[in-house]
Amino acid sequence: MAEHLASIFGTEKDRVNCPFYFKIGACRHGDRCSRIHNRPTISPTIVLMNMYQRPDMITPGVDAQGQPIDPRKMQEHFEDFYEDIFEELSKFGEIETLNVCDNLSDHMIGNVYVQFREEDQAAAAHTALQGRFYSGRLIIVDFSPVTDFREATCRQYEENTCTRGGHCNFMHVKQIGKDLRKKLFGRYRRSQRGRSRSPSPHHRRERRDRDDYRGRDDFRRGGGGGGRRGGSSRHERHDDGGRRRYGGSPPRRARSPVRENSEERRAKIEQWNRERETK
Repeated sequence: MAEHLASIFGTEKDRVNCPFYFKIGACRHGDRCSRIHNRPTISPTIVLMNMYQRPDMITPGVDAQGQPIDPRKMQEHFEDFYEDIFEELSKFGEIETLNVCDNLSDHMIGNVYVQFREEDQAAAAHTALQGRFYSGRLIIVDFSPVTDFREATCRQYEENTCTRGGHCNFMHVKQIGKDLRKKLFGRYRRSQRGRSRSPSPHHRRERRDRDDYRGRDDFRRGGGGGGRRGGSSRHERHDDGGRRRYGGSPPRRARSPVRENSEERRAKIEQWNRERETK
């Protein structure tokens, strides 16, 4: 009996536990669901509920003033948000996955799922984000049961064949460009190879040009302060009661000592042995 219950846990055959909450970390029925939502007390994944606010929240493709929005500006708005979140949360540890839902249902719209390499890193981020604000909105953060996003994402959406659109019950993960993905997640591969994390002059120039362009993006703040030019920096939007929390450059890490090769180590050991024998 126990083996049978374990085999159907989190599936449609499980009449006790909600399979959607188990797979996706969200359920359209919410607290009214007839099945149990087993909320984890610790997890490598946290979810920031309804955090991403699309410029076309009211009508897809149209801003609050009823004007059509250029899809390129929509993507730039999203990638700016994505980079903000990644840079802030990467302070707590290595991020393995950062997914933003493109769904339109109330229980999934704008949800941000962040999976860290270690549970204690997610716990540190969870604690630090309590009572914090982003763009004037309180951040609602919780641990998520989702650890395998292959089971949570809609395969039809990835193939552009999903017929349910934004109201699908599986994740429609909004994608970022290859350059930004390489820039953000590539740092972990570079650090493992011992390379410098300093961006190249080309990337610094490209970042500066992109930030100047975003400064002209008048719908980015929704009337709440415009773009970067003349406004606050990206980290000032993460705050706790209006106080500026971040500023200045991080302290430089001490360089790791140069490791000796095997021949040098063997020669040093032989020298120690000779000195010991003479004594």
